[in-house]
Amino acid sequence: MLSKARIKWIKSLEMRKHRLQHNAFVAEGPKLVGELLPYSTPLYIAATKEWLAANRHLLGAVRDIDEVGREELERASLLRTPQSVIAVMPIPNLNFQVATLTSQLVLALDGVQDPGNLGTILRIADWFGIRHILCAEGTADVYNPKCVQSCMGALARVEAHYCNLPEVLEMAQMPVFGTFLDGMDIYEEELSGNGIIVMGNEGNGISRDVAKLVNRRLYVPNFPKGSSTTESLNVAVATGIVCAEFRRRNP
Repeated sequence: MLSKARIKWIKSLEMRKHRLQHNAFVAEGPKLVGELLPYSTPLYIAATKEWLAANRHLLGAVRDIDEVGREELERASLLRTPQSVIAVMPIPNLNFQVATLTSQLVLALDGVQDPGNLGTILRIADWFGIRHILCAEGTADVYNPKCVQSCMGALARVEAHYCNLPEVLEMAQMPVFGTFLDGMDIYEEELSGNGIIVMGNEGNGISRDVAKLVNRRLYVPNFPKGSSTTESLNVAVATGIVCAEFRRRNP
């Protein structure tokens, strides 16, 4: 039985201030929850009888579980089309040290505002083995429900660190790459196996303070070069292209 208090609690986590207050976020659906379970123990699970029966072997450490019907899930769900399980997950306490990044390829997001774009970028980072994302002020919250759903479990393996991005870039002893319309052709430039790749805001690109710290300016050319095409790429699409080229050169 799913109480009104439970429903109110789950619904409240749609808002960032309540996620911070409870140090928790919501994940929904068998695929997403199944991705997260091996990495983190839910604070609470509401699920159908069928889902619980199929996943009982994964729930030994979960202390708070309700078996619910479809109508109860619909009342609690943050999705338009509720699925068979809702999990309230703890927000991890990440210990971020700039020095640990120097040998790695890292993404930095300078004000990516759309949670859907952010979720896709997390998924891209996960695919290409990038384990750390630096998020500047103004970047969407990775625990926003839309981001959580679109990242498809990447949050279990990719750490997002909210920080003063210019300050971190100044401290980092590594190449800083950025994408600009006036940058150098990414397919012709030398790309290192470590470094920070900065991706900018959907409308304004990379901010002035961050741009000053970028020492490798890159550009993803259109084809044929010089032809009339769309003005720019979606930030998540551009991130996928850039990460793929870095990994192709430095597997």
